[in-house]
Amino acid sequence: MGALNPATRRRPSLVALAGLVALGGAVGATVRALLEHVLAPVPGSWPWTTFAINVVGSFALGALLETLVRSGPDSGWRRGVRLGCGTGVLGGFTTYSTFVVEAERLLTGGHAPLGVAYALVSVVVGIGAACAGIALAAARARRRRAGVRPEGAGA
Repeated sequence: MGALNPATRRRPSLVALAGLVALGGAVGATVRALLEHVLAPVPGSWPWTTFAINVVGSFALGALLETLVRSGPDSGWRRGVRLGCGTGVLGGFTTYSTFVVEAERLLTGGHAPLGVAYALVSVVVGIGAACAGIALAAARARRRRAGVRPEGAGA
């Protein structure tokens, strides 16, 4: 009975939570590295792979965090999901460092206008993608609360 009682249930240790972040980060970084290997950027051109990775990751992180916030306090399984999937997987998947290196290479490699555009568009679209993820998760939560089934959902 004690395991079901929230007052007596053990909280995950800091080491366990750090392990979730590390494991998630390894997964996210591996997926990103594979995508960057398969879809290697052409020097002097728009770094589409990194751009897409960061936009998709921003959207997913916005949606994930909004879903978790609406589902209850940041504790228990929610904290594990936030740390493992949000900080870990999506943090490892997205890449600010590669974005900066690619922008710097464009700026100093004779493609300054493209480098400036890449930097500005990446930040603006990344923020927009995160906001879109938040909006989608919020709309889904409102529909769920109202008992409205998504289009195409079976009976």
